[in-house]
Amino acid sequence: MKCDEDVRILQDDVDKLANLLAIIILSQRQCNLSRCVTYYLVAIAVADFLVIITGCILNRISRIYFSYSVLSTTPACCLNAALVYATRDCSVWLTVAFTVDRFIAICCQSLKTKYCTEKSASVIIGVIYALSCCKNIPFYFIYQPLYIQDGVPWFCDIKPTFHTSPAWQTYNWLDRILAPFLPFLIILLLNVLNVRHILVASRARKRLLGAENSEDTEMANRKRSIILLFTISLSFLLLWVTYIARFLYRMVTGDEYVSSLGFSNQQYILQETTNMLQLLSSCNNFFIYVVSQNKFREELKKVLVYPFTRPTDRFL
Repeated sequence: MKCDEDVRILQDDVDKLANLLAIIILSQRQCNLSRCVTYYLVAIAVADFLVIITGCILNRISRIYFSYSVLSTTPACCLNAALVYATRDCSVWLTVAFTVDRFIAICCQSLKTKYCTEKSASVIIGVIYALSCCKNIPFYFIYQPLYIQDGVPWFCDIKPTFHTSPAWQTYNWLDRILAPFLPFLIILLLNVLNVRHILVASRARKRLLGAENSEDTEMANRKRSIILLFTISLSFLLLWVTYIARFLYRMVTGDEYVSSLGFSNQQYILQETTNMLQLLSSCNNFFIYVVSQNKFREELKKVLVYPFTRPTDRFL
């Protein structure tokens, strides 16, 4: 079990570093991206970084290595649970918003000048952050103390009314629909439409140029766009599909969340695997940029070698 936790901590460190590098590089605006796109990518990187902080450091690492710290008190535990859900929703819905932005830019040219702007991106990002926080406030109230010692409530235990109250069950289903079922479907549909539009436009351009086998820079850029879209969509879908399958399985069989730390329990292993993949989705965008964007790789190299350059060289 200790080995598994060490691997998870190493993964968390990699995730944090990847998102910090993404925030730094994208904030410099040297990747030949529009300001609108840069706003979305920075917002996604910040949301993913917050997911790692709340979901991994404050929730899991602190629970394992600092079991009886202030973070283990019931109020702190409840607050952290609400923050975990809020940051998760931010990450997911910012990805949706970025996908919608790219869909409009590619397939709806008449709306591009009105929607794909810095002002629209700023408003949408702010609304998503605000709504994600408001929507997950009820999660603070679904827990009760696991026990009380010397007047101090410790840890979190789900209230029995959460499983029996129609209101709570409705809210639980609404939460699952809003993240990840609806985003899952939106991202899948819009990326299919994006790829379809790019392929149709590419064939039309080839016919207009009258040279099927001639080298075309714009065609090459469109092919890279298709690869990027497929990579982002497939990455998101594959990393969340196990979570969705696990949730549906629990709904059909009536199995409850497994809280035991028994790594010989197959249900617990499956549950923790889905959680790990869900958290992994919070750092995959960085590696997608590295693989697909030449300019991003150039800026990454500059950031990595900067600490090793001589002080005089930094001002040349």
